[in-house]
Amino acid sequence: MSDFRLSIGLTRLFCICFVAASTTVHGQEEIEVPGIWDEWDVSGFLEAEVRGFLDSPKYARQRGTTGLSLALEPEFFREWSDGQWAFEMTPFGRYDGVDSERSHVDLREFYFHRVSDQWELRFGVSKVFWGVTESQHLVDVINQTDLVENLDMEDKLGQPMINVSWVTDSAGVFDFFYLPYFRERTFPGAKGRLRWDPTVDVDAPVYESSLEEWHPDVALRWSNTFGDLDLGLGFFRGTSRDPLFTPQVAPGREPVLRPVYNLMSQLGLDAQWTRDAWLLKFEGIYRDGRGQHYGALVSGFEYSLYGILNTSADLGLLAEYHYDSRTDEALTPFNRDVFAGVRLALNDTQDTALLAGGVFDHNTAASSVRFEFERRLGDKYFVSLEGQWFANVVERDLTSFFSDDSFVQLALRRYF
Repeated sequence: MSDFRLSIGLTRLFCICFVAASTTVHGQEEIEVPGIWDEWDVSGFLEAEVRGFLDSPKYARQRGTTGLSLALEPEFFREWSDGQWAFEMTPFGRYDGVDSERSHVDLREFYFHRVSDQWELRFGVSKVFWGVTESQHLVDVINQTDLVENLDMEDKLGQPMINVSWVTDSAGVFDFFYLPYFRERTFPGAKGRLRWDPTVDVDAPVYESSLEEWHPDVALRWSNTFGDLDLGLGFFRGTSRDPLFTPQVAPGREPVLRPVYNLMSQLGLDAQWTRDAWLLKFEGIYRDGRGQHYGALVSGFEYSLYGILNTSADLGLLAEYHYDSRTDEALTPFNRDVFAGVRLALNDTQDTALLAGGVFDHNTAASSVRFEFERRLGDKYFVSLEGQWFANVVERDLTSFFSDDSFVQLALRRYF
């Protein structure tokens, strides 16, 4: 383990232990810690999660059909100089009772933020999101995916960065990113579910750059609004967040896949047009690099029905189409696929919401259906229920690795 990783790990451990000790304060929206913490806002959540699989494990070393895990994510925030300066620190940790690779800690945020009239500066560790579509975020290229958290690829690792933003009155927002350190993708271990076979050897990555994880990456982004149209144009040059894989078989050991992180350039465009109840969405990229020369896009719409059945509830109808020029060679299930779904918001005091949809491959008929339900319980508790099913899976489809991993997951969070 490098000195960088060791120091980050010790910082995370301290933060988690501190917040765990601080949760003895009751009946307050935010924790108030005496002394040096008087001017800090401290919040966060503690989560218990149980995940149950509908079928027995597909691979020999996988364990059981039920798994329990605990997660903790505190947030420390402070402003000074009338809001011109701010600091945020958000460590995250999860313990999983089945898969040791899913037991991990990360520093999601650890940055200083400086704001002036037209300039903003952020430096440290942070998360940045680009994109507008629902089922896949093609242009979102800054942060690495934390794949052990969830298969939907929505969870991201903190990224060391220096970010300078120039906010103009009419020409839009211009962002520059300097990314001095690369984060490797997390993968489930041999005992975990929702994994590939062979397993990915996260301890033996291969880099195209001789600088390995210390190769400096850069990114530029311009965004602006023209009436009902929101546009974003981004460029990235550096180590690809999406690894390729090379098989390795050592004498006396099980075969593994070694992740290969090549250098690449990506040009991406995202657009969203809003008109009454319609949202038209588009994301497209062209990526160029060793082992990667391709274009991809996802485009679709969301149509909202307000006050359905004479209630306060809103229903959104979603549909998107995916295209990837690599066709069956793409290391993603989204190459010639259609997504269709619904988003229901009851707009009640408990913020009850449901998102459900499916992805269908019209070449192979493979499909995956997913739902996410969430609801607040009182002021401090939050419950979520989600599930995913895999059907009609064929061997040449990437989802074939998960053909026996359909699951339902229940999580309860306690906010403080």
